Amino acid sequence: MDNDNTSYDEVSPQLDELSSSLMGEALDRLAEGVRINTLVAIQDESGDTTLLELADDGPEALLEGARRQVRRTAHAIRYAIVYEGAVGLEDDTFVDALILEFGERGHRSYSAYSLFEGRGMGDEFRWTEPAPAGEEEPLLG
Repeated sequence: MDNDNTSYDEVSPQLDELSSSLMGEALDRLAEGVRINTLVAIQDESGDTTLLELADDGPEALLEGARRQVRRTAHAIRYAIVYEGAVGLEDDTFVDALILEFGERGHRSYSAYSLFEGRGMGDEFRWTEPAPAGEEEPLLG
């Protein structure tokens, strides 16, 4: 498997697969009624992926903990972080959302979100396709 992403200007197929898989895992959990704390997927140069779930702290502390974990993982080449949050609408209301941060060593890092409703409703659970939320501070340099 070729893990070299140097020919991609934005998001490599490997990062797209990693972030899509993590987002899918989070959406499946929400459909089952499971609370999402902070999920982290970190992939190394050989393509091995470590999946972590951080819990037992406040949302901001969990997110900072996830970012620290990515920064200090030796040989990390790409990562994705998913957590529950909210997105503000034009009418100043907020709706539930899954927030995704993802990046790759030597490239820009991004965030996206997917709105959802119907936690725990199985087949009745609904979500939107991920929408871009902006650029993030790169965690891997």
